[in-house]
Amino acid sequence: MKPLYFDYNATTPVHETVVRAMLPYFTEKFGNPGCGHIHGLEARRCIEQARTSVARLINADPDRIYFTSCATEANNMVLSGLLRPGDELIISAVEHPSISQPAFELEKKGIAVKTIPVDQNGLIDADQVLDLVSGKTKLVSVMLANNEVGTIQPVAELGASLKSRNIFLHSDAAQAAGKIPVDVDKLGVDFLTMAGHKMYAPKGIGALYVLNRELLKPMLYGGGQEKNLKPGTENIPYIAGFGSAADLVVRDIEHEVVRQKALGRRFLDNLPEISPDFVLHVENGPRLPNTASIGFGGYRAGDILSGMVACNLSASAGAACHGNSIKMSGVLEAMGVDPHYGMGTIRFSWGRMTSSDDIQELLERLDYIFHSFLK
Repeated sequence: MKPLYFDYNATTPVHETVVRAMLPYFTEKFGNPGCGHIHGLEARRCIEQARTSVARLINADPDRIYFTSCATEANNMVLSGLLRPGDELIISAVEHPSISQPAFELEKKGIAVKTIPVDQNGLIDADQVLDLVSGKTKLVSVMLANNEVGTIQPVAELGASLKSRNIFLHSDAAQAAGKIPVDVDKLGVDFLTMAGHKMYAPKGIGALYVLNRELLKPMLYGGGQEKNLKPGTENIPYIAGFGSAADLVVRDIEHEVVRQKALGRRFLDNLPEISPDFVLHVENGPRLPNTASIGFGGYRAGDILSGMVACNLSASAGAACHGNSIKMSGVLEAMGVDPHYGMGTIRFSWGRMTSSDDIQELLERLDYIFHSFLK
């Protein structure tokens, strides 16, 4: 039984074209970009080519792209680099821990943090954000697409409203970039985070879009790389990989959005035959084309995952066991999901390497899990 992978929101395979782009920078093109000789200049060209490619992905000026080690680092760079005691931060109730945890730590240092609630589809209300704004509000941080349920937030609407109030806007687009078109001008963001390993580049590389570099104080100090915002010798092979992945997405993202939506429709259209009692979280809201968070009524996510392991099938749970208790994820709780479905929530996410045959095989294995393994 071949492995079947439906956890693309956790991480994507590194695309073969990305691997090919990276390989020379491990061997013959090994130079340090800080050096003025031919080997160093070759490495420097690689960085700037990749910067241009990543900028093109989000319709940005290349000078406003800064490479980081990951999206978590980029998110921390914005929050810790911008906010000072006495400032106020507003975040949504469904942010990734790389936003919510730094916010919690900043709160201990005298930065006020307010949380925007979400509706049953995981959506914020832009007008409600404006109601929370005060004279001390300096930054609003709302993810573009949710990693668990796929909700796409009205960031552009927020951007238009906040600009006139001189409040900065950050969006964690780690789950959006590479899956849907992203345009920083249309979104109206001051900062935007991307993650290489969510879009077919390797783990260990990310990027941060910064409209105005002077706003951020660096978290680290050293050799001055990335305009002093991210010092340290650059990870040339991974930067090359990120640039290649960005080029891949720019070439055919419209086609992939249509194809991956079709895969999702086939999956959802046939799922009632396997488990008639289920809900699709974010059924009535804007959602990523590759994501379906499914709550199976009356089941426990851990039991379903055990069946998936037995069937060589990979996906993620929306609820976790803690001793003798089961707890829904914070995202599902914030959405007010009925525990009857929340406790049995599984997130399925697919991508470029997923075929129609894979969807059929997924359905067949789930049929076995629900009708044989869990009986």
